Amino acid sequence: MPDLVLKNGRVIDPAHAIDATTDIAIRHGRIAALGDGLDGAESIDCTGLVVCPGLIDLHVHLRDPGQEWKEDLLSGGRAAAAGGFTTVCCMPNTLPTNDTGAITRDMVERAADGPVRILPVGAITRGLAGEALAEIGEMVTAGAVAISDDGCGVQDSHLMRRAMEYAKPFEIPVVIHPQDDHLFGHGVMNEGWRATELGLAGIPSAAEDVQIDRDIRLSALTGTPLHVAHLSTTGGVELVRRAQGAGLLVSAEVTPHHLLLTDTDMPAYDPDWKMSPPLRSAADREAVVAALADGTIQAIATDHAPHAPEEKERPFDDAPFGVIGLETCLGVVLALVREGRISLADLIHRLTAGPARLFGLDGGHLGVGARADLCCFDPEARWRVEPERFYSKSRNCPWAGRELTGRPLHTITGGRVVCRDGAVTDAR
Repeated sequence: MPDLVLKNGRVIDPAHAIDATTDIAIRHGRIAALGDGLDGAESIDCTGLVVCPGLIDLHVHLRDPGQEWKEDLLSGGRAAAAGGFTTVCCMPNTLPTNDTGAITRDMVERAADGPVRILPVGAITRGLAGEALAEIGEMVTAGAVAISDDGCGVQDSHLMRRAMEYAKPFEIPVVIHPQDDHLFGHGVMNEGWRATELGLAGIPSAAEDVQIDRDIRLSALTGTPLHVAHLSTTGGVELVRRAQGAGLLVSAEVTPHHLLLTDTDMPAYDPDWKMSPPLRSAADREAVVAALADGTIQAIATDHAPHAPEEKERPFDDAPFGVIGLETCLGVVLALVREGRISLADLIHRLTAGPARLFGLDGGHLGVGARADLCCFDPEARWRVEPERFYSKSRNCPWAGRELTGRPLHTITGGRVVCRDGAVTDAR
């Protein structure tokens, strides 16, 4: 007999072209069956809910080890579970940097009993300094699923070529934070009339585009898969689309905030709206939404970047870049479905099967025998964003006070119900 049955939900599994009201049976942590009238030791009534593969986030910052006052593996895992995520990939800008096999292994072991799967992304360079390669082979052996210097653009083209050549035999993607430091300068928001109005230093789109262009060329040279983090510009979209059309192994992700917000939406001098890359123009937003819909962008990633309140309370110029997003992601991006910009099945694909394929992860679908990672959400639930009630330790959220529509209720990881009726129930 199955351990758990999810009954009467609208099951959407884009990987298998399933969209039907049916039951899902889970046994020993795996999908045992889909069909009507299934019974199990326990059941959850999912009438009125969408049941889909557990969400997968390729890009989070969990600050552990070294900055646990901002977030740690447990609090970040709980935030992920509350947001419907069952797998998250955490970036290496920790203290110390995740640039050795020992650090990667420690993270994997400490995260093993948490509410969601936490998969480390190793550093490209030692200490993210951009000067010497990190221990890529050791990190992959220890469990790293990709390499990245996220938060820093690798400025040395020869070093980036070497990183790609080294990564290729391990069959992992190189994830870039596309940023030319000289063009980025001391900018704090998008270069445009809003920055001029506020008297803030601007960051031109070219700071992103030139590194995307360079690294696409290096990917073509080496044959190594390239993944562009937090794509935000019209020019970047065009470069990625052209590379894919030429058959290159180039992929990209986009954040919820770049899909729904622009620089003109930003309240004056509010550090909770300061992120890198910054919110761009309306034309840039239109470009990334269109790219998400047509499949050029195959993944939505939150770039969940927690900071302590006292850090974000500094003047805008001095506050750190980054916003949190694990607990608001689904409610934010479902707005695109209501606007008719993307179908619900395609949106779910960009949160499940799409990211799983890009990083070669098991998961993202509901085939019989697959890991029982599922998200059950109410697409019509209306709720107010109250960061003080988040499972995350941080509160730097641009959606604070807003009403969103659509919210996860139940999250199942490996057959365990880790979030029930919106409350995280199984942290270890």
